[in-house]
Amino acid sequence: MKRIYITTGLTCLVILAAFICCFRLLNLSGGKDHLTVGFVYDNDESVPYTYNFSLAKEALEKKYGNRVTTIACSNVLDEEMEEPLRDLAEKGCNIIFFNGYSELVMKLAPEYPDIQFCQTSYMDMEGVTVPENYHTFKGEAYQGRYVSGIAAGMKIKQLITDGLITEDQAIIGFVAAFPTSESISGYTAFLLGARSVVPQTVLRVSYTGTWSSYAEEKKVAQQMIDDGCVVITQHTDTIGPAVACEEASEKKPVYFVGFNQSMSEVAPSTSLVTTRICWEPYVLSAVDAVMKDKSIESSVSGRIHGTDVSAGFQYGWVEMVDLNQQVVAPGTEKAMNNVIEQFMRGYSDFVFKGNYVGVDPDDPSDTIDLTDGYIENENTSFPLFHYILKDIVTIVE
Repeated sequence: MKRIYITTGLTCLVILAAFICCFRLLNLSGGKDHLTVGFVYDNDESVPYTYNFSLAKEALEKKYGNRVTTIACSNVLDEEMEEPLRDLAEKGCNIIFFNGYSELVMKLAPEYPDIQFCQTSYMDMEGVTVPENYHTFKGEAYQGRYVSGIAAGMKIKQLITDGLITEDQAIIGFVAAFPTSESISGYTAFLLGARSVVPQTVLRVSYTGTWSSYAEEKKVAQQMIDDGCVVITQHTDTIGPAVACEEASEKKPVYFVGFNQSMSEVAPSTSLVTTRICWEPYVLSAVDAVMKDKSIESSVSGRIHGTDVSAGFQYGWVEMVDLNQQVVAPGTEKAMNNVIEQFMRGYSDFVFKGNYVGVDPDDPSDTIDLTDGYIENENTSFPLFHYILKDIVTIVE
């Protein structure tokens, strides 16, 4: 019996020694047991854009538990980025994520070469020389916008079939903050998705001149409804447009499509569906890369453009949520899934394509013919389509 105990004990010691050796080898290869991760938000979690981004922080904490310490700074204006950035660096952050649009991040990154700075892209990064520890990323939102447009188109088709509106009343509205290519790309994809179901659909766009003004966004949406829009969506940060649709629906048919955050609670009888950029895949992969001392771009699944990355449905960077089965038209889910399946298989050239001509609003001599199509996010994560489609898009001053 004693020999058995001795043999068992020796075996356990050998296994323990082997485990310790492996652990030390992992440490020698550069692996880290713990990371401090910083998050800088341009607003607070009460607005859809920031709330949606903060979900990545929650996913990170859930996956790694006490292996990560997270520090978040909210309501940081772009021009006030420097102080919180330096503060996070001094607190020992190994990697910091930003959802703002400040160039300060890229300028300050070289001062902290041991920290990885990851920012949601805010400009065309193709050919831009950046510090080795500076990275940009963004979900290919146009894909979700196009699928949202299909949901809108299905509802419009139902309204026409039921005799509630005529084909020439197939008007959708888009409440946008500013006339950036990000907004234009989004609402063009939304319109073309709707037109794939109801070819007569046209779009009205209004710019609020601010990212976050409940009163202004609601006012603009109310005007769109008065002007005949039957489906409205937004690229702004408050629930104003959704509330406007819900309040107006008692008098006339009008529906809402969400972006970044579901609006089913504030617009239960008018909300159709929501599309959101999923920041989780990038954030989790980037943290995992730093944990293992690997390059971020070698660890992220997506379309790699140097230190800039984008992706859509194919890699889980875009998704549709809260499909309101009580409100959407019959067959909507199937129609959406058919297109999502194409995106999942890597096809996207059908979105910005058709018998359309677009005009650059800042330079009328700059036009684009979409007969052969346009590929969004081909070389950069920031959306670059900036043309207003003639005859079917109206910018309301």
